[in-house]
Amino acid sequence: MNVLTDRIVEFIEKYLYWMSVPTVRVTDIIEIIILTVLIYQLFKWVKKTRAWSLFKGFMVILGFMVIAAIFQLNTIVWIFTKLFNVGIIAIVIVFQPELRRALEQLGRKRFFGNFVIENDKNRNDGKLSKRTVNEIVKATFEMAKYKTGALIVVEQDVALGEYERTGINIDAQVSSQLLINIFEKNTPLHDGAVIIRDDRVVSATCYLPLTENPDVDKHLGTRHRAALGISEVSDSFTIVVSEENGQVSLVYGGEIYRNCDADEIRDKIEYFRKKKIDVNKFKLWKGRMKKREVKGDNNQ
Repeated sequence: MNVLTDRIVEFIEKYLYWMSVPTVRVTDIIEIIILTVLIYQLFKWVKKTRAWSLFKGFMVILGFMVIAAIFQLNTIVWIFTKLFNVGIIAIVIVFQPELRRALEQLGRKRFFGNFVIENDKNRNDGKLSKRTVNEIVKATFEMAKYKTGALIVVEQDVALGEYERTGINIDAQVSSQLLINIFEKNTPLHDGAVIIRDDRVVSATCYLPLTENPDVDKHLGTRHRAALGISEVSDSFTIVVSEENGQVSLVYGGEIYRNCDADEIRDKIEYFRKKKIDVNKFKLWKGRMKKREVKGDNNQ
C-alpha cells in the first residue's frame, strides 16, 4: 500500500505539478487590479482610434501564426516572426499622433475619477431616441427650405473620436434649434460637420475624410464627398443638405441617396441602425469597385 501511495505522490510531483494551487498574496491581488484597469483603458483608447481595425487584423495574423506553429510550418512561423519585429516599429510610426495624444490625455486626467465618471457617462443603449430622430429631421428640412448647407454625422458602433477631436466640443442634447443655429451662415460653427452620438451633439466644425472612390460622380461637391468619405471608414450615416438647391441626401456604407423626403429619411435611419456593414471592403477599391449609381439631380 505504501509503495502504491509513494508512486501516486511521485507521479503527481513529476507530471501534475502545474495543478498545485499557487500562494496568492496581497501584492498579487493589487497587481491583478492594476493590470485589469490598464488593459481596460488601453482597449477603450484603441477602440476610439484607427488602431481598432489594426488590432483586429493583428489578431487574425496571430491566429494564423498559432495554426502554423501547431502544424510545425516552420517557414511560415519564421516569416511571421520577422514581420512581427518590423511591425512593432511600423505601428509606432503610423500611430505616432494617436500615441502622443493618448500620453497627453493620461497626463491631464484624474485617473480613477475619470474611470468611474466615464463608465457612468457611457452607460447607454447606443441608440437614437425617436425624439432625437424627429429633431434631426425637423432641422434638416427647415435648413433645406432656406438652402442652408449642413453636414450631420450620426455615430453608430464604430467610434468617431479622432474626427470629433478636429472640431469644437459641444456636448449638448440634440434639438432642431441647436442644429439650425450651428449651420446658420456666417456663424463661427457653420463650416464643417456636426457629430451626434446617442442623443447628444458632441462636436461641431469637424473635418471629415474625403472619399477615395475614383468612380464617384464628378459633380458632387466637397460636402457630399466628405459624407461619402466618413461612410467608407465607419458605419455612421450622414445627412447632407445642399447649399446650392436645398436637396437632402443621406449617405451610408459608401452609397448616397439623393433627394430624400422626411419619411424616407426616417425609414432609412431606422433601417441603417439595424444593418451591419464591413468598412474594410472600401480598402479594396483602387479602381476596381463597381461604379455607383447616383439617382436624382447631379447638381449640388
